[in-house]
Amino acid sequence: MPRPRAFDERQVLERAREQFWATGYAGTRMDDIAQATGLGKGSLYGAFGDKGKLFHRVFGDWCTAVVEVAEERLAGGPDAEALVRLSEYVHLMAENTASDTERRGCLLAKGAAELAQHDPTVAGRSAETMTALLTLLRTEISAAQRHGDVDSAADPERLAALLLTVVRGIEAVGKAGLDPETLRNVADTALAVLPMPEGQKRRATGRSPARKNARGANTAT
Repeated sequence: MPRPRAFDERQVLERAREQFWATGYAGTRMDDIAQATGLGKGSLYGAFGDKGKLFHRVFGDWCTAVVEVAEERLAGGPDAEALVRLSEYVHLMAENTASDTERRGCLLAKGAAELAQHDPTVAGRSAETMTALLTLLRTEISAAQRHGDVDSAADPERLAALLLTVVRGIEAVGKAGLDPETLRNVADTALAVLPMPEGQKRRATGRSPARKNARGANTAT
């Protein structure tokens, strides 16, 4: 009968995540993970496999958290509140990026940029995450269209793709050094260009305060 593990798996994964997040996949050695977690390399290999498998575990958990944060804001509800939900989500992403003073960016973006070209697991998980975010945005846009806050003739798929690109782009330019107020203005502008029914004025939807996910990761997606 296997002995129970004498460590907190979630805590170990969080510390491994911090190491990968700080130094990237290629720049992280198992020795670095061992030092960050306080575990020997033998224990790490036994519990999680090699570096690639450990990163896949950390990356998958991060992607799950990214979608969970989106679901908190875009979980559906009355059509009359759909535009507010969209606004809160887009502004939340801008605020999270603005508050990332270390400019570490999002592990999803960093991992995909570094590994997706030659790592099918990272590529597939990234695509699944983007598809899930796109679906959530499209659902809310369709709800806003039903309520008359967005032009019903517009293609919700294209509008969802636009907002998703803006959200991901805010993370990228924020990491590159664009100032926080400009990031907030980008979010405002993206929402302002959603097409309105003819003759209707846009309802005011205020900015939302930054909030971190349950794992403490500052997610910008």
